[in-house]
Amino acid sequence: MQFVGNRQFVELPGTKTHQLPPLFVPKHAGVKRLDRVMAMANELVECEQLIPVCAGLDPVVDAELERRKMDLAINLVESYLAVVAHWRWGDSILEWIRQCELTFEAQPELKPLLRADVWPHAGRSSFVTLIDDKEIPHPKIRLEQAVGLRLTFRHPPPLACFSDQFLLYLNSRVAASAYAAWAEMTPSPRASLPPERFTFELVEM
Repeated sequence: MQFVGNRQFVELPGTKTHQLPPLFVPKHAGVKRLDRVMAMANELVECEQLIPVCAGLDPVVDAELERRKMDLAINLVESYLAVVAHWRWGDSILEWIRQCELTFEAQPELKPLLRADVWPHAGRSSFVTLIDDKEIPHPKIRLEQAVGLRLTFRHPPPLACFSDQFLLYLNSRVAASAYAAWAEMTPSPRASLPPERFTFELVEM
């Protein structure tokens, strides 16, 4: 076992660098009909009465209210697209973890590292940490939030399923709680995988 700062790492026999499966990640958020998403955002602004209703008093005031509604709808769409992008990354990461576990099972020197009766051992969240340790580029994607959202939603729901509060304030906290609960399913003590002993490619789809 090795310690670096407050973290502990599992020890691998030998000096071999292990090749893990490629991590296939989405290049775009994957929303097919942006116009429909915008229409849903406008409906959400209207039905939740996010902007006070006081139309008909003054053309200038009416125009300003419409502009504010449009700005708010755009903000909701941007938040939704970020949620979908995170979900798709999380979906890719969970599938990659499954492939990595199969790789570990097939290699005698790696197989024991995932057993809870080995001290210390690596948990499934260790693979998420490995992506960060390898400095794999993931612009604007928070990995724990991405995995947490995928754990929460089996499929990315349409914008109409979300409240404005979820999109603007709650989604990161919900995702973080889901990720923490998932990571804690692996018995302690959990250790990290040494990044210098593993390699894998990031492939944008």
